[in-house]
Amino acid sequence: MADDEIILSELSDDELVLQMHDDLYDGLKEEIEEAVNLLIARGWAPYDALTKALVAGMTIVGADFRDGILFVPEVLLAANAMKGGMAILKPLLIATGAPRMGKMVIGTVKGDIHDIGKNLVGMMMEGAGFEVRDLGINNSVEKYLDALEAEKPDILGMSALLTTTMPYMKVVIDTMKERGMRDDYIVLVGGAPLNEEFSKAIGADAYCRDAAVAVETAKAYVARKHNRPNV
Repeated sequence: MADDEIILSELSDDELVLQMHDDLYDGLKEEIEEAVNLLIARGWAPYDALTKALVAGMTIVGADFRDGILFVPEVLLAANAMKGGMAILKPLLIATGAPRMGKMVIGTVKGDIHDIGKNLVGMMMEGAGFEVRDLGINNSVEKYLDALEAEKPDILGMSALLTTTMPYMKVVIDTMKERGMRDDYIVLVGGAPLNEEFSKAIGADAYCRDAAVAVETAKAYVARKHNRPNV
């Protein structure tokens, strides 16, 4: 195979970035790590390596996932490869004070222990340049609110796979309203049994059908949030 003959270090910067998009798509973690190190060694700013190579590559993955060309196992592989690159870039990004897209706290609601969809959303959000704090499964109101206070994110993401745990999302949102903090956060909800009507009924900002939609929705809401005048 010709692919086996590709030597990353011999590629120009532009060729290397395009190759990274292909390698991300194919879930090749070691190749992504090598390529990120090459870009940094060539003097690339960590933020440029993140946005032009990793985020741009994951955008292609996200679009094909949304359109039914890629499926969950392949997206998880791509996200895992991206995480390898992110592990190298994260300390460099912090050191350079690079801008970030926004911050999200995400977790599965109390009584529910399903996390594949949530994990995928978290990985795809990181792939889009968001900072993500994942609370895991079975989260009570207190755990969500404590995380919001501690992390000060832009977005709270809640996930449920059981119809019996869906109503707990309303409990969390109602408690946020009671404490006068609902308007401080974008609340996105997702999970197989949910729909747009349910999301409106419980007072969430939006329902996200899948991880690709979650990223697009989050970007739109955060852009709006940060561009609006302070009133």
